[in-house]
Amino acid sequence: MSDTTSTEKPFQVSVPDTDLELLHRALELARFPDELDGAGWDYGAPLADVKRLAAHWKSGFDWRKSEAEINRLPMFTRDIEVDEFGTLNVHYVHQTSEVKGAIPLLFVHGWPGHFLEVKKVIPLLTAGGSDQPSFHVVAPSLPGFGFSEAPRKPGFKGSQYAELLNKLMLALGYNEYVYQGGDWGHILGTHTVHRYGHTHVKAWHTNMPFCSPPTFSKSPLLYITSLLTLPFDKVAQRRLALTSRWMVSGRGYLTQQSTRPQTLGYGLADSPVGLLGWIYEKLVTWTDEYPWTDDEVIEWISIYWFSRAGPAASARIYYEMTDGGTQPLPVLGDWMSVPVGVSYFPAELVHFPKAWSNMLGKLVFESEHDAGGHFAAFEVPETLVGDLRKMYGKGGPAYGVVPGKTGYDASS
Repeated sequence: MSDTTSTEKPFQVSVPDTDLELLHRALELARFPDELDGAGWDYGAPLADVKRLAAHWKSGFDWRKSEAEINRLPMFTRDIEVDEFGTLNVHYVHQTSEVKGAIPLLFVHGWPGHFLEVKKVIPLLTAGGSDQPSFHVVAPSLPGFGFSEAPRKPGFKGSQYAELLNKLMLALGYNEYVYQGGDWGHILGTHTVHRYGHTHVKAWHTNMPFCSPPTFSKSPLLYITSLLTLPFDKVAQRRLALTSRWMVSGRGYLTQQSTRPQTLGYGLADSPVGLLGWIYEKLVTWTDEYPWTDDEVIEWISIYWFSRAGPAASARIYYEMTDGGTQPLPVLGDWMSVPVGVSYFPAELVHFPKAWSNMLGKLVFESEHDAGGHFAAFEVPETLVGDLRKMYGKGGPAYGVVPGKTGYDASS
């Protein structure tokens, strides 16, 4: 079987007028729940916020303006054949740099993100000069997200995502590349690196260093060191306490989407207000006090509402990747010597002791920041890009990791 099955086709977002009219009618007919006095955010997204955003979606938000801005991105689709799953039509952004030695970078989103997370970092990553590396940026919509086709049968797991992502890069002529991701982008990164590391993935970077704790069998020195130092490491204890708090009060969405995504899907597909409340809560509580505008929120939610497979399809990744909630999130824990870099942001969902990041692979770069959260590329784009520049730039630990692609124009 060949790695590619078709040539790419230019893509433009074009939502039919009938779909917009249907959305506006649904918003006009929306029924809202009651709310306890003084509830605030303790019970979920506040009623006043959701009512305001729903009204803005119905009467104030200009989707056609947003659509035109989105269409300024260089977007394409391509058929990718995945073993045992047939062909999936994949949507992606592909912005090349004018720098001859630019580094191919695969940027992978998670949930409830989508391809638009990349829009703020694209002009920064593709910029070049003598003082900073430049990148060719590829940002796909994962299957079932955005404008990519969804898998048509159960069982699409980590190895299938890795196969699809790698085949996309090969189809674009990038036989060797680097990887960046957070959320599912991080988890799928572990699968992609373990399957295609060294051969194709030369290094990778994560802004959500979710990993398995060290074990004696896999990392005896780190295990013993952690065992002896963790009880006295106040910083590590604080990080674990934050993670424990999220495990208790912040992961209800994960349980629902891992066990009964179809049941949840009826509400997400039928009710724009239900979809709005479900995702808006995460946008606010997973970011570091990011000043969301109403237009930003509604554009973000609209990508899900108008997505090719519908908003329910994106939730299934949780079910597939956890075997219906019976297994933990599948971060591969077999250490590999592919260089990895980590950025730590204070409002990230999970916080493990930083020493555990060594479980991800050959840890060559770490950077801790005092601002930023789960959607780092959208919240603090300059910070995330700055870390990538340090990691891959001259003097950085991953400089020249892609043969012949240093990120600098050798002729200048």
